[in-house]
Amino acid sequence: MLHDAFAMARALALVGALSGIAYYCLGIWSALRFSRRKSEHAKATLSQSPLNPIVSTQFLPPVSVLKPLKGTDREMYDSFRSHCRQNYPEFEIIFGVSDANDPACELVERLQQEFPKVEIRLLVCSRILGTNVKVSNLAQISKVARYDHLVVNDSDIRVEPDYLQRVISPLADPAIGLVTSLYRGVPAATLGSRLESLGIATDFSAGVLVAQEIEGGVRFGLGSTLAVRKKDLQQIGGFEALLDYLADDYELGARIAASGLGVRLADTVVDTFLPAYSIRDFLDHQLRWARSVRDSRPWGYLGLVLTFGLPWALMALLLSRGRVWGWTLLAVAVIARLVMAIVVGRKVLGDRRVFGSLWLIPLRDLLAVVVWVASYAGHKIHWRGDDFQLKDGKLARIES
Repeated sequence: MLHDAFAMARALALVGALSGIAYYCLGIWSALRFSRRKSEHAKATLSQSPLNPIVSTQFLPPVSVLKPLKGTDREMYDSFRSHCRQNYPEFEIIFGVSDANDPACELVERLQQEFPKVEIRLLVCSRILGTNVKVSNLAQISKVARYDHLVVNDSDIRVEPDYLQRVISPLADPAIGLVTSLYRGVPAATLGSRLESLGIATDFSAGVLVAQEIEGGVRFGLGSTLAVRKKDLQQIGGFEALLDYLADDYELGARIAASGLGVRLADTVVDTFLPAYSIRDFLDHQLRWARSVRDSRPWGYLGLVLTFGLPWALMALLLSRGRVWGWTLLAVAVIARLVMAIVVGRKVLGDRRVFGSLWLIPLRDLLAVVVWVASYAGHKIHWRGDDFQLKDGKLARIES
């Protein structure tokens, strides 16, 4: 019986490694397809107007940029400034805080002084409408937005001057209801922060691109960018319908897709400035994200076990007792994993830090397995200083 169990474990590791390698290949293919479509779009736009292709050929309605805030983040002020320097004809920026004494208020006031020609407003959202305070703020500041096109993104997002042009342009198509975007993680000088950045560049973004190909389009949103029309937002119940969800960005995209409208990945990539995570902080953040995804996409999340090609290949090597086929399988897995990391991280995201962090991939992938297993061990998460119970994607505060 011991021999049979050993053989079964070896066969399982072999299947896992092969499925992981297949996933890596699919990630490479998906990334190349996305990159090619992006390049073709850029060439077509340039051929129409070589002097200023975006402004003269694209759909440019006035836009309200909504930014809910709580506390301050790394490089936050410069990230705010990037939104004020948009090459866009008409837009406003509305910041929302739940506490008038929030330290972020001082940065917004400073921004108003530096950019007097930009319409910048700060709204104190004193009512707490649901468990997710960020969405509570969004529900309130969206009511005072002047324009019919809204762009929502997180407080730590930094953008290029053509950002609004690129994320609003796809909404010229009435069949598109939401535009979202990929992002690069800019790490602080800690190992936990580097592992987080590496995961975004070489694993998370690959998963988004693969999902786009196998599902025939994106069916969720990313907090880095959510561009939507007011009427389409109202059709799914507004931000009020998302008040108790942790993954509000995912839910918004899922509901837009369920309404029959498309969700589009923008052809721009933004930066998010990561905190100086310790290893414990990194694992806590990964566990919160993992349990959120587990609740939002239970079958898809379960299927992640088939994407851990490198850990499965290491297990197969150990169970093969160092045989040639075990080493060959590991070599193929390593090559496929590294190629996917480079194609997605460097070619699609333009993340120059990827090459210097490739040596961390085995550690990051092994920790990903630990987090995946741990995510099934409970429903508790820790978020912004509070503890919550997570059920069906919704948050319930745990009173101390």
